[in-house]
Amino acid sequence: MEDLSLSGKKWFFKKFDNNYVKFLKENYSLDEMTAKLLSIRNVEKDYIKSFLKPSIKNIIPNPNILKDMDKTTDRIFKAIQLGEKIGIFGDYDVDGASSTALIGNYLKQINQSFEIYIPDRKLEGYGPSIKSFQSLLDKKVNLIITVDCGTLSFDAINYANKNNIDVIVLDHHQSEINLPNAYSIINPNRLDDESNLNYLCAAGVCFMTLIAINTKLRKFNWFVEKKIDEPNLLNFLDLVSLGTICDVVPLVGLNRAIVKQGLKVINSKKNLGLKTLMDLCKIDTKTSPYHLGYVIGPRINAGGRVGKCSHGANLLLNSNPKESFKIARELDQFNSERKNLEKDLLNVVLNTLNKNIKDPVLVLHGYNWHEGIIGIIASRIKDKFNKPTIIISINNSIGKASARSTLGFDIGSIILAALEKKILIKGGGHKMAGGFSIEENKIEEFKNYIIKKFNTKNYNKIDKRNLYLDCLISPSALNFDFYQKVDQLSPFGSGNPEPKFILENLKVIKSLVVGKNHVKSILTSKDGSTIKTISFNSYDTDIGQFLLNNKRNIFNIAGKLSLNEWKGEKNVEFIIDDISVNKSQKNNEVPSSIG
Repeated sequence: MEDLSLSGKKWFFKKFDNNYVKFLKENYSLDEMTAKLLSIRNVEKDYIKSFLKPSIKNIIPNPNILKDMDKTTDRIFKAIQLGEKIGIFGDYDVDGASSTALIGNYLKQINQSFEIYIPDRKLEGYGPSIKSFQSLLDKKVNLIITVDCGTLSFDAINYANKNNIDVIVLDHHQSEINLPNAYSIINPNRLDDESNLNYLCAAGVCFMTLIAINTKLRKFNWFVEKKIDEPNLLNFLDLVSLGTICDVVPLVGLNRAIVKQGLKVINSKKNLGLKTLMDLCKIDTKTSPYHLGYVIGPRINAGGRVGKCSHGANLLLNSNPKESFKIARELDQFNSERKNLEKDLLNVVLNTLNKNIKDPVLVLHGYNWHEGIIGIIASRIKDKFNKPTIIISINNSIGKASARSTLGFDIGSIILAALEKKILIKGGGHKMAGGFSIEENKIEEFKNYIIKKFNTKNYNKIDKRNLYLDCLISPSALNFDFYQKVDQLSPFGSGNPEPKFILENLKVIKSLVVGKNHVKSILTSKDGSTIKTISFNSYDTDIGQFLLNNKRNIFNIAGKLSLNEWKGEKNVEFIIDDISVNKSQKNNEVPSSIG
């Protein structure tokens, strides 16, 4: 593929095993394309059936394989029997909000009293503190459950113990060897856990815990005695899939089944808060991982970034239509505010990059940068330069940081190692993201430390200039039958990337700008087929300008399939990620904006 890519990328086909493709076709009655895509993804033969048809019932393991599950179940069972008030302490991101609502909605269904506490990002920071636990104690809770946090909350948990309050931790963030003195800690990423469920997000951990609790209540005939309908846990998979998608954990194993089933629950609109937010966002097609990750998730997150940190959890817990609409509308407004703040701060941060641009890990700092936005900025810069990125906002000589990593560089373990060396005040995270606090005079020491770690590990990053594609397809393949074959491999996301294809020798018939910055086109191929395409956020890029101004060149497109459903009709379109123009077509035939 020696053609000129308008985005400056080289195109490569992903590798696959021809013999394995043949084996899959013969033994699983698969067509060539499906077998090839499975081979590219290295899906093992024993996992083929569950991969193509992920089922909670067939995949779910015994929850007790998680360390401390027995102990946790016994303590929560006791709290339910005694009618104790339970405090749920959650994080302010989507996974934290989903986990808080998951536990809260279950307790609500069984008439169990509870209180929630979501810390203020700016005033309190991540995780439990003595002050926040005291707030729950003031509300007379008898048991505290932390969700999506707590694994490193030594001081707060010691304070609870001194006040004779048990703390149960349900988390997934990376841990140290030493753990706080909690009553129990369920975390598949604790070093002594052997469940092999370390890919679960916090909502996934909470779901496993609810299965164990529900089983115990049923075993002891509690539902019958109390005349309470047993909750159908499958109805909670909307919240679990929301946390799973938005926390960008790998869509493998149990996570695939959670999201596959969870999307069906979301589409049935059982959760009033989710339904209200979806209606507000005018999602009138079947909900997809894209909607969760890029439409719903950012709005729930916006409360924790620029608004009220408890709004996300309260929306997902709410059963009052008027209140749900008010919260959803405010989250939508917060999200608009977040976008404006993000745009301004991104420009400021990019202007600090000059002297650091060659560093293998980008560590950037400034004064009074908005702490609710720095995580998004770190993600944007990481994507732009394909380098692990850490953004630090300094206030009163203390820096608060958000980190985002690239595939293969475990940022969470690096943060914990720096914490152990006393470079950081506090911190934590997982492989792809993390956060910490640091004294201003130690930022340079941390920067040298993480770059040294990067170089020592001989980390090989994937070249951002390369575009890896699954295979070449003909324009006539863009039909609903072909889309369904590809969709067998869904849900797509982290750990299971959406297949990308090439279509060759096309010309523009018509292009126009839609929305604020998207370019919609009708293309034609040599055999006379017409293809409907869209290129998102491309108006001011070389790709967008090429589509709008060029009707002469023959070119190839790379991207993925999209199903457009409108008024009962289903049309397959192509989302363009890149365009290549044959080198034989001189530059003077290409619009001047491409160069």
